[in-house]
Amino acid sequence: MKKTSTVVTMADVARSAGVSTMTVSNVINGRPRVGAETRERVLAAIAELGYQVNLAARHLRAGRTGVVGLAVPELERPYFAQLAGRLADRFEAHGLRIVVERTGASRQGELDAVVFSRLRMYDGLILSVVDLDPAELTQMRTDAPVVMIGERALPSKFDHVMMDNIDGARQATAHLLATGSRRIVLLGGDPDGGASMTGLRAEGYSLAHADAGIETDPDLVVRSSFRFEDGYDAIRSLLDRKIGFDGVFALTDVVAIGAIRALADAKLRVPDDVQVVGFDDVDEARFLVPSLTSINPGHDEMADAICELLIRQLKDGPTDEPEELVVPAHLVERQTTRPHTN
Repeated sequence: MKKTSTVVTMADVARSAGVSTMTVSNVINGRPRVGAETRERVLAAIAELGYQVNLAARHLRAGRTGVVGLAVPELERPYFAQLAGRLADRFEAHGLRIVVERTGASRQGELDAVVFSRLRMYDGLILSVVDLDPAELTQMRTDAPVVMIGERALPSKFDHVMMDNIDGARQATAHLLATGSRRIVLLGGDPDGGASMTGLRAEGYSLAHADAGIETDPDLVVRSSFRFEDGYDAIRSLLDRKIGFDGVFALTDVVAIGAIRALADAKLRVPDDVQVVGFDDVDEARFLVPSLTSINPGHDEMADAICELLIRQLKDGPTDEPEELVVPAHLVERQTTRPHTN
């Protein structure tokens, strides 16, 4: 005989535990006005009966989907994967789930993420802006909360959380200079990049050299994409052209990892022959051999700020005074650079 399944209701749990449905609701929602013994009895009944909260129905009754969208340029970079994980942890504490989509760092992909037809799928959107023009964002009308992340200059109508790219890059370069490097490759940098990530980190690189009274060499500024192979190929090209260098500041950890592989293949020792600093401090950085010195852009602080701003909008509606927050960066010293000497 085939067993039929039945839906366990809150009322079933209340009967089993000998309490009211309101008490069961208070336990499920974590409200404090329930005694410890009663709470344990309700939780035991939930476990025994297999009761599950119907979050979909709850959100629909509230006019919500229970979903927050995270639109990022790419999914392959560890930085964005780890950002998504941190945000998922924080939003789950508020009963919300994260859905991640890829924009391809393109104007159209970013527009698709933010237009009203797409926003209806989400209670709110976190958008990493790479290619959208500020004028387009100014004219854009949205009916859902939005928090912007990324380095682009953005209109003041949106909450915006960004990392301190200039100071982070300055710290990275200053550390290489302080530990003996004098010819430092800027790997992935673009001095003409303006307010883009590549431009801002190139500015920090230049500032550190100016502070130390050391001129930069244009031959050491290498434009590249941000895949492992791009870092590898860029370093191999410098070596093949016999351009001397004793330090590398890579604009992302992924590019730094490619650079370290190229140096190893060329029988150059890190950090004895060439020091390397990355940017992003992804989880993989501390497990490399040698482990990678990197700039931590304030991962937890950024995730906290993004979540706080979006939750505030969800509760209170759009604010008349959007915030722009710049999260401080800090250097994490590991084995790809030499210790400071007095």
